[in-house]
Amino acid sequence: MNPVRGSHNKKVCTTIRDEFVKVEASNGVKRGPVIAIDGPAGSGKSTLARLLAEKLCFTYIDTGAMYRAVALRAYEQGIDIEDEDSLKNLCSTINLYFTPPPAYPRKGGRKNVGGNQLNSNKIFIDGNDYSEKIRTPFVSRLSSKVSSQKAVRDAMVRLQRLLAAKGSVIMEGRDIGTIVFPDADVKFYIDASPEVRGRRRYAELKEKGENVFLDTIIAEEKARDKQDSTREHAPLKKADDAVLIDTSNMNLEEVLNVMLKTVKERISIGNTCC
Repeated sequence: MNPVRGSHNKKVCTTIRDEFVKVEASNGVKRGPVIAIDGPAGSGKSTLARLLAEKLCFTYIDTGAMYRAVALRAYEQGIDIEDEDSLKNLCSTINLYFTPPPAYPRKGGRKNVGGNQLNSNKIFIDGNDYSEKIRTPFVSRLSSKVSSQKAVRDAMVRLQRLLAAKGSVIMEGRDIGTIVFPDADVKFYIDASPEVRGRRRYAELKEKGENVFLDTIIAEEKARDKQDSTREHAPLKKADDAVLIDTSNMNLEEVLNVMLKTVKERISIGNTCC
């Protein structure tokens, strides 16, 4: 994947191995402001990251989608999630890209494309749209296991640094402020109780017509929290200098206002898109 200027109808499709060469050439050093947003599943960080990106005219990068895509592709190819060599090989050859592709901020702000927000990127694997396929409880569980493999995390981290190299980026995940960009200009850790996160996830899945049970979803949230926070490589944790926001009793507008205020106090961003 490679951020490009130009038409939003274009897609970018290169292997991760190709991109590694570019990362090494640039040393993965950011050249503009980067905002890191971390937190557990269901905390609201993805929605908040997209909204903040729209307000600031920043590029939004969903790193969780990248791990989910690799996990699902590995499953489809029958790769054992404990087979690190096979996972490493997959990461070096997989054709994974977003469309509309991550684009540099442009004067006048971002526009809607086909009624969808530009920052709501779709993710493709080897030419196939996986945007909906990766948003299932099964892939969530699989992703947590695959993402704990060092070969996968190393591959994704290097690619994420490449995607954010130009700056003016909001990157959301679980280890952005601690591992991917420890020097991020602003860091947030978005949290909420497992019960609140479970109810949010339950409502989302029911709206999609899935047959799920609230108790099961809450139990899965707790299990994933434990797995993500205790894994050996890049565990989920709050960066020491991150701003902690508990969204359990806050609505999106309230949280977004806190985030906007914090960003404007810490970095010079000029006029926002709103």
